Amino acid sequence: MQITRVEVLPAEFGLRLPYRTAYGDAVDRVGAVFIRVETRQGDVAWGCTAVDPTVTDEALEDVARVCRACADRALDLNPLDTAFALAKLAELAGDTSPALCAFDIAFHDLLGLAAGLPLHRLLGGYRHRIQTSITLSVAPVKETVELARHRARQGFRILKLKGGLDPQEDVQRVQAVHHALSDLTLRLDADQGYTVQQALDVARSLEGKLEMLEQPTPADDLDALREVTQRSPVPVLADESVTGPPSALDIASRRAANGLSVKLATCGGLGCARQVDAIARAARMSTLVGCVNEPALLIAAGLGFALSSPNVRYGDLDGHFDLIGDPTVPGFRFEEGWLIATDVPGLGCTVEL
Repeated sequence: MQITRVEVLPAEFGLRLPYRTAYGDAVDRVGAVFIRVETRQGDVAWGCTAVDPTVTDEALEDVARVCRACADRALDLNPLDTAFALAKLAELAGDTSPALCAFDIAFHDLLGLAAGLPLHRLLGGYRHRIQTSITLSVAPVKETVELARHRARQGFRILKLKGGLDPQEDVQRVQAVHHALSDLTLRLDADQGYTVQQALDVARSLEGKLEMLEQPTPADDLDALREVTQRSPVPVLADESVTGPPSALDIASRRAANGLSVKLATCGGLGCARQVDAIARAARMSTLVGCVNEPALLIAAGLGFALSSPNVRYGDLDGHFDLIGDPTVPGFRFEEGWLIATDVPGLGCTVEL
């Protein structure tokens, strides 16, 4: 298969509900880069990456610049030799993982089109649907409950509360949502904001109310994360501590968490995500497939990966719900908290750009 044209299409999107995390100010805009790939055989595939200021340090224009360099190199590569092609692009992308992610996804879209298979079947076909959480921004208790009720009316059955600024208020927020919506599953993402003792106090206060506690302590302090994991009555997942396969292996070897979170845009795409999942599976740890604020095209790729592996226990694929002007027409469906794939080959999406 020969690539004849690659378009790099940066875009910015507003958010219907600006959100705040423990990292800083409220965010109301995010960036993305779409990749459109044409082949001599007449196939058209799409890739995508996201640039979320709360998660990545890269600027949109820098990611787009690296994508353009990769686009020029891709003209000389066979995307069906996926591992080789992506290895060559990785040399250009360097530390700019979001750029590599866009081409990883586009090449897998082409693979699916060539094979006549949807991504989740191409990668393993373990299931066809998974529940997703929806994230609630850091907010006062009353506002958090109002946001939770709003999301419940939209059909979500799992809520992930952002926290990390005030452990006592985080406990109050979770308790208030649990009291108001006792049939919903709740998660808490502390965004590295706790000390070991604070994390243990929160976990013990919320035992029986939380499904899991995500990244309670600083990402670079695995000793602290391990101590919380060993003593917490609530399962603990590593998120920001997971920067790729080497860090995942370090966490697994130390038994520093009960599970690993992976996001396609930040780790470089499906290839890296599958390596992290393999490490988690070998260590008998669970995998969470997460996201940043991102177009539905990128969500489709994360969903395909999540559906392909029996080790993926948690889905947190909500990054497209509040995006204003997303050009993606998704092939997957959202029904009563579930993301459900179709059998359309590749990513199963169209993009109106």
